[in-house]
Amino acid sequence: MELEQQESEHDQERCLERLSRAVQQLAGWDDRDRIARTAELIIQTMTGPWRYFHTPEHIFEVGERGDAIEVLAALFHDLVYVQVDQGVSVNISRYISPFVKEIDGQLVIRDRCELPDDRLFDLVSQIFGFVSGERLLPTAGQNEFLSALIAAKCLEHALTPAILAEIAACIEATIPFRGRSVDGLAASDRLYERLKQVNPTFGLGWDDAKLCSVLERCVRLANRDVENFAYPSAADFLDNTWNLLPETNHDLKNANSYTVSGYRVSLQKMEGFMYFLKPDLVFQRFQNEPDKDTYEQLISHTHKNLEVARLYLGSKLLSIAVIEALSLRLGRDIPLATMMGELPFLGRSVAQLENFLPSVTMLHSPTTELEWNVLSLLEKGRSQSSSYDIKNSPVATFIIKSIGFAAARRLLVQAKEFFKGELEPEAFLAMCDRDVVETIINGVVQVLESRKAAMRGLNVSSRV
Repeated sequence: MELEQQESEHDQERCLERLSRAVQQLAGWDDRDRIARTAELIIQTMTGPWRYFHTPEHIFEVGERGDAIEVLAALFHDLVYVQVDQGVSVNISRYISPFVKEIDGQLVIRDRCELPDDRLFDLVSQIFGFVSGERLLPTAGQNEFLSALIAAKCLEHALTPAILAEIAACIEATIPFRGRSVDGLAASDRLYERLKQVNPTFGLGWDDAKLCSVLERCVRLANRDVENFAYPSAADFLDNTWNLLPETNHDLKNANSYTVSGYRVSLQKMEGFMYFLKPDLVFQRFQNEPDKDTYEQLISHTHKNLEVARLYLGSKLLSIAVIEALSLRLGRDIPLATMMGELPFLGRSVAQLENFLPSVTMLHSPTTELEWNVLSLLEKGRSQSSSYDIKNSPVATFIIKSIGFAAARRLLVQAKEFFKGELEPEAFLAMCDRDVVETIINGVVQVLESRKAAMRGLNVSSRV
């Protein structure tokens, strides 16, 4: 707990330094006390219990290499994350409650008659293209809009409306994974058109060159926000993916008690997302920002990482399908640790399923570079372990080495029928390689036997 407090204080100092320096660079009023309170607000919010990826480190990284406006936009852009934080914290709600209300669990912009006369709110709303009475959607700019609004209200004492508009525009650009509109406009083009309207309405004084430079900055920041999709190393990309899983699947925080089915559902959601996502939805481009070669390289790396993630997640889904089908012989909602052993913590030696799986000679070698890469990731692991999972995948490795990727792909179709309840667990197991299933069963039995032996070693005369 003391270490967490020290880290929080360190992050507040970093945030305060960045806020203060950026405001000074923009010739703003650096009210040290107010800036310090803002830094505290940002870090407290970004270190919520469910934040694993969208953390202080993330906002510092997004602002890195950027100018003062990019730094400020980065610090605020993920402040509101309703689906991760399970709502809006009290600390930040006071900034937005005059402008939004909750109806049937959904956030809605107040009707015009309820809204205060606030020109800054009107500015941010028009940048985002939102109107009074509009229902906000978590996947369609809700979090970014509210984050931009808080940024504007926190900084209105220090910066001009024109600069606040640039910050809000940058945050709007971080709304992820948007396709083209029906008339063929990309998200950056649509933002450009709205800013053309906002400029004269609010007297921002931007000429055409300035307006284009604003959009180029927006694209730079937005692309840094998702740059992990184009990491040269697929292992590093998957590390970020694994940090995202517990943000929306909160049971994973309890490392040794989440269920087999709960873990499987988390993998399913992520696999579905990876198949939905297209590389050209990840990165943005406006005019020559980024240049053509850089943009094409980003798209190429993203394409490769998505291919790796899809096959990797599919392989892990197949392995968890076997474990889940076997767990149903014991009951429903069985913890994954019951079947596979607890995660090793603090150097404590525990019986784990992987210790009872034999080394397998490759019976079906990978046939493509993609398959070789994924097998390496399964066997050797991602770059880092997470707090709720080990970095390698011993059961998936055993299955793939035993039956090969081609058979695994076919069997995954049956596994998904089992997940949907369209195939009985025993029927699914019957479709699997018999030797593979028997070996995994024997391994699970060994894990259970180790617990049995441990219980027998207790002093039965001692009182509980």
